[in-house]
Amino acid sequence: MADDLSSFEYYKYNPSKAAAVSLVIGFAASSTLHCWQLFRTGTWYFIPFVIGGIFEAIGYAGRAASATQTPDWTLVPYIIQSIFILVAPAMFAASIYMILGRIILVTDAESHSMIRAKWMTKIFVICDVLSFLMQASGGGLMATDGNQDLGQKVIVCGLFVQLIAFGFFVVVALVFHLRLLHVPTVQSSTSRMPWQKHLLTLYVTSLLILVRSIFRVVEYLQGWDGYLLKRELYLYVFDALLMFIVMIIFNWVHPSEIKSYLRGGPMVKGWKMEPLVH
Repeated sequence: MADDLSSFEYYKYNPSKAAAVSLVIGFAASSTLHCWQLFRTGTWYFIPFVIGGIFEAIGYAGRAASATQTPDWTLVPYIIQSIFILVAPAMFAASIYMILGRIILVTDAESHSMIRAKWMTKIFVICDVLSFLMQASGGGLMATDGNQDLGQKVIVCGLFVQLIAFGFFVVVALVFHLRLLHVPTVQSSTSRMPWQKHLLTLYVTSLLILVRSIFRVVEYLQGWDGYLLKRELYLYVFDALLMFIVMIIFNWVHPSEIKSYLRGGPMVKGWKMEPLVH
């Protein structure tokens, strides 16, 4: 790695403009639909998720800009794509953490949870904010003279915080689910709200984010001359594609259905509004 930014090589390959532009369009389209769902249903706790989608679109726009500059890349597009693509999943996680607490309320099964519902969101979101700040500050350090190695280490620490918190969150969700299946509550047995569908959605999206975070940890641990950083395909397969799938899944199985049931309003399924029947 170079001693300063003047000789630092931003990319180990020529970034694909077509791939980056495709991701800009995809994330922008999904984010627009999420905005419409958000304002139509008032599912305000999903605002961080929507911001994450916007971050992804901005990040790949920066990457597309870099692709037009090959091989004379400039700093600003590189930093935009580095930071925004890196921290976007932390915004997804912040909203996903809040879903489990609402499922616990719907099923009236707080006694089955390892953590009380009112503390669950606070604990995991605090960890998520810490991870976000560490990754963002690490990305900033990588843009300053002589601090690339330090920035890389801070990013890895932030990713480990995200991995540990998200892994524990999945364990909490699984334990709650198994306990509820073993000892159902009256509400879980009689409710017409398909809470198990939303738990399954939570598992799938959490697994995708965990895989992406593991990929990022390995990528940064390998260093600037590592196998993964030298091959753009892996970024698109293990980061971009997985995060886009997460966004599409929540477009289809939108958590506003849970909110609607708790408030006794119209049921929302994906982008369809249907009467709620208790």
